[in-house]
Amino acid sequence: MNATLAAVVLSLFSAVAYAAAAVAQERLASRTTEPGVLSMLGNTAWWWSVALNASAALLHVAALKYGTLTLVQPLGALTLVAAVPLGARVAGRRVSVVEWRGTALTLVGLSALLVTASGPAPDDVLSVPQALAVAAATSVAIGVLSRPGTRPGLRHATASGFASGVASALTQTVTVAVTDRSGPILSVQVIVVALLVAAFATAGLLLSQTAYRGGLGAPLAVVTLANPVAAAAIGLCLLGEQLQGGPAGLLLAAFGAGVAAWGVVTLSRSAPEPVAAAPGPFEDDEHPVAAVLALEAEAAKYAPSFIPNQPEPGHRTNPGHLTPL
Repeated sequence: MNATLAAVVLSLFSAVAYAAAAVAQERLASRTTEPGVLSMLGNTAWWWSVALNASAALLHVAALKYGTLTLVQPLGALTLVAAVPLGARVAGRRVSVVEWRGTALTLVGLSALLVTASGPAPDDVLSVPQALAVAAATSVAIGVLSRPGTRPGLRHATASGFASGVASALTQTVTVAVTDRSGPILSVQVIVVALLVAAFATAGLLLSQTAYRGGLGAPLAVVTLANPVAAAAIGLCLLGEQLQGGPAGLLLAAFGAGVAAWGVVTLSRSAPEPVAAAPGPFEDDEHPVAAVLALEAEAAKYAPSFIPNQPEPGHRTNPGHLTPL
């Protein structure tokens, strides 16, 4: 298996895991009355969504070992494509015609990007000064987008996309630096960049959780578009990555990016009214993923409580006889 094919396959599995995590986060956010990190830390279902994100992140890291940022990051749009049938499944409905159209457009656009972005495995990394400069610029942008007083939604989704895209770019630096065996595994560069990865990955997760309070479609679309923009900018400007095919390849990449963006926006605008679903496998709260993806928390079924019969006036009652309430 060549490097490009390995990166595509790993990105596909990563996208499915990210889609499941996104649907889980949106459902949790819509049912959470008390926003804040502390309330989420006490929610078991939220930790399962974190586990899904962590699994997706590990697959993403593996993909970045074999593919460039300009190849791997646009494939993140497959997250939204995978979220469509998953979201329809847990909502108990069929995928709409508009959603199929958006999925087709996204896949066509990504296919065009794959032709131009494919290439050898990455071998360049960010230096510590470059990583710190990228981190500082991104922190300022995130601070402006998520400043206090702004309504959660597209601004937080944009900030989440930037944070996740930068985390991916920094992750690639760590992955290449550790696996090329040209220096010590725990060098200053690896340690500093790894700490930045942890900070931006956490920020991206928390910002997306805030963004999904208003719904999944538009915020997830913005995250999906902002992420590859940030990562590709770093790859093209700082890591020497190039698109294949010269001017023709550049035009094909622009066409593919435009069609994929059109598909993502189409998917984000398709929000059919949910219908009542018959009891199914997702309503079993004993399953950890089902607990995350359950449509609604079922009302607890209490056992009948018993109270003594109230005696009627002038009527004697057996004190041991109980009547269910």
